[in-house]
Order: sequence, then C-alpha cells, then structure tokens
Amino acid sequence: MMSNSNGVNICSIGEDVKKTLEEFRFRKEQDTTAVILKVDREKQEILIDDIMESTDIEGIQEALPSHQPRYIIVSYKHNHSDGRISFPLCFIFYTPRDSHAELQMLYAGSKISLQKQCSLTRSYDIRELEELTEEWLLEKLGKK
Repeated sequence: MMSNSNGVNICSIGEDVKKTLEEFRFRKEQDTTAVILKVDREKQEILIDDIMESTDIEGIQEALPSHQPRYIIVSYKHNHSDGRISFPLCFIFYTPRDSHAELQMLYAGSKISLQKQCSLTRSYDIRELEELTEEWLLEKLGKK
C-alpha cells in the first residue's frame, strides 16, 4: 500500500490487472464489454472482479453488488444516428451511500491512480445502482 501527498491510502495495482487493462484498451471485439474491479481490503490491492463480454449496461448493473463500491471500465458500443459505430471507453466509479466508510475511502483514494493506469479521461461517479442505465451513459457521453 502507498500513500499520496494527502496521506490517503492508495491500493496497489497488480501486474495481472495492469496487463488485463492494457489488453482491454486495445481489444478488437465489436460489442459492449466491461471489466469490473474491486479492492481487496486485506491486501490493499485492486483486483479483477469480473470481465463481461458481449453485455449491455443493464447486464453490468445486475452484476454489481448493491452495498460495495466497484470500478467499472466499459467499452460501450454506440450506434450513431448516421450509421457510424464508436466504442468510447468510460471509467465509472460506483460507491453506494450505504457501503462501509473505510471501504469508500480506500476506493476514493485509489480512483485517480487507477484512472491514470487505464489512461481514461471519461470518468463518471454514481451512488445508486439504479442510476447506471444506458440513457444515463449516453447523456454523460453527450450523445443524448
């Protein structure tokens, strides 16, 4: 575990997770895919919780625990009105209001470090699982 300049604990990111994230960024599949990451409180390390191929936003929502934070990296298949298809990469930080305070702090402290590791600029936060919908994501992406 490391600390940043504010004294906030930052969880480590294992080489296997870094490799998975790198492969995910450059994948060639033509569908919506997500990597869900969690923090191991004992080891103070970020781990892969799930990799979801050929899914949709609703499927991702259903895969998330209702009372524990998660990081979600989504390659979203967006069909534009002019027929083009794009795959924006998004970093979603999910922290339910009723999750354990210590856990919320671990996730919050590690968020920027993980985001930099993923080289992702599109970052969105949600507090309620019900907020994570396709309509919400399209609005965040400025496509609505």
